Amino acid sequence: MRYGATLPITGVDGDVNQLVELAVLAEEAGWDGVFVEDYISFYAGVEHTLYDPWLALAVIAARTTRIRLGITVTPLARRRPWKVAREAVTLDHLSQGRLIVGVGLGEQADKSFTAFGEESDLRRRAAMLDEGLDILTGLWSGEPFSYHGEHYQVEEMTFLPRPVQQPRIPIWVGGFWPRRRPALRAARWDGFCAAKVNPDGSFGNATPDDIRDMRAFFAEHRAPDAPSYEVITEGQTPGGDLAAAQAIVRPYAEAGLDWWMDFIGPGYGDGEAMRTRVRQGPPRVG
Repeated sequence: MRYGATLPITGVDGDVNQLVELAVLAEEAGWDGVFVEDYISFYAGVEHTLYDPWLALAVIAARTTRIRLGITVTPLARRRPWKVAREAVTLDHLSQGRLIVGVGLGEQADKSFTAFGEESDLRRRAAMLDEGLDILTGLWSGEPFSYHGEHYQVEEMTFLPRPVQQPRIPIWVGGFWPRRRPALRAARWDGFCAAKVNPDGSFGNATPDDIRDMRAFFAEHRAPDAPSYEVITEGQTPGGDLAAAQAIVRPYAEAGLDWWMDFIGPGYGDGEAMRTRVRQGPPRVG
């Protein structure tokens, strides 16, 4: 199992430069990846300092050499997919092939949609996401490509350079387990960033039993000769108590989880508390 540090796109103590320094520190401390979210704004009545994840990751790419970089996740329906394709391939080259692109529908109450007149209907967003993914991968092919869908049109063009990573940049799809449609969409790509919707409609973290169910689902719905597949989920482990942190993640490792994402945000305290947690490194289990 690999370990990612999910860092706040609000910056550290509101400072984007400290966010970059925290990512550099994560590489030094042995984390396997650093990831950020993608928001223009949060929710109605909630105002925060926010920074652009792509620009922040570009600086992080220039300051690191090993650690994987990613966005979990960018709501593709409020982006122009050809612009995302260009941003991603640039970041893939800047990082020498360390980028992972996470995509999703976006949350229904996300002010990044509602404040700017973006598409609010989740079914239409889903269709836009699927078309957008077709466009990303078609453009990244480096071959002549055109597209004629319900939501997007692309005249024939050859999009260069190709990504460093081949056959393409890995794509993780976010969704709530056990909803079937997001899981089926994710099965077509390279990974599933999984949260959970409970029977009462509330949202929470996936459990180790959920991870086992996901692995069985993807084994059934992916071709036998398909490349290896990654299941990803997020939680939070305590700083300062390695044994307690390992007790949280060990059942996930045993269940077959590929990436544990530790959210290291303001909930740990101020910037110094966050730096202390990152320095402690990931709670690796054997």
